Amino acid sequence: MKVIKYLLSFMLAGGLMSACNTDIESISIQNPYTYSDLYYQNLRDYKASDHSISFGWFSQYGQQNSMAVRFMGLPDSLDICSLWGGIPAAENKEIWEELRFVQKVKGTKMLVVAITRIDAETDDHAFKQAYNEAKAMEPGEERETALKKAIEMYAEYFLDQVFLNDLDGFDADFEPEGDFLDGEYFIYFMQHLSKYMGPNPDITKEERLKLIQERYGTGMTDTDKMLCVDAPGDPSSELYDICNYYFKQAYGGGTSTTWPIEKVVFCCNMGDGWQGTMSDMYQQASYQPANGRKGGFGAFFIHRDYNVHENNPYPYKRFRECIQIQNPAVY
Repeated sequence: MKVIKYLLSFMLAGGLMSACNTDIESISIQNPYTYSDLYYQNLRDYKASDHSISFGWFSQYGQQNSMAVRFMGLPDSLDICSLWGGIPAAENKEIWEELRFVQKVKGTKMLVVAITRIDAETDDHAFKQAYNEAKAMEPGEERETALKKAIEMYAEYFLDQVFLNDLDGFDADFEPEGDFLDGEYFIYFMQHLSKYMGPNPDITKEERLKLIQERYGTGMTDTDKMLCVDAPGDPSSELYDICNYYFKQAYGGGTSTTWPIEKVVFCCNMGDGWQGTMSDMYQQASYQPANGRKGGFGAFFIHRDYNVHENNPYPYKRFRECIQIQNPAVY
């Protein structure tokens, strides 16, 4: 563990050198540092170790006009990145090259993310058409069966985005706000996803692989994709066992939760608070529960911590400090 913590200190220093090299006046702003194969192997080993993670929702990478909105500009030690800007279009080859490098070489998990509201989806989707037809049926068992089938189709819509794009899992943003996909139906939606991804204790790897290959072909062998949920309030306890992490939108600060603490990643609102001191992020990163290790800390719109100002003298200064606070290096 001491080796891992020493490595973390080295990675943070390396990331800082990279960030400092991207000053706006530099002629090499689009050419971040790269390191040795051993550095990247150690980086991947660190991220595979048992530790409280760092996480961020990332957006605006379609612009590519600054390292602030490029995947290569993210801190090397970031464990999980949720693709709030959507899945890049296939023709954006440079974006995909960077995403793949950060994913495969640096070991940062890349998650599909979506606000899961089936009512808000457009009618051109097959799952929405099935849902509309089910809703129009008379109440009864047949209607309930049809509704659950539509929910399964909705879940598979996101499964396809993960598996067909070789991404690392799904982050279900649970903010129903009156949507039908709430309560027992959201649980059913997540349970269907959990047949293919996440730590579901009720399915073996062999059973999961069979399901995956029936849907995606024998060339698909990854049975370890992640299933996560994010919400402003703690979701149902029925999701505990099937989710890797709960990204808690603790935008008002604080570290309270009813969830198993090792699954909870406390997240601040960098999107609105980036010009301040981000004291909430520091408090959440430093929090060490009495009853075990927390899941980690994170930030919404992580890329706004790239901006340099009086409270952030160099890109990702505060986020990197919080990684170090959460997992102090041992020399």
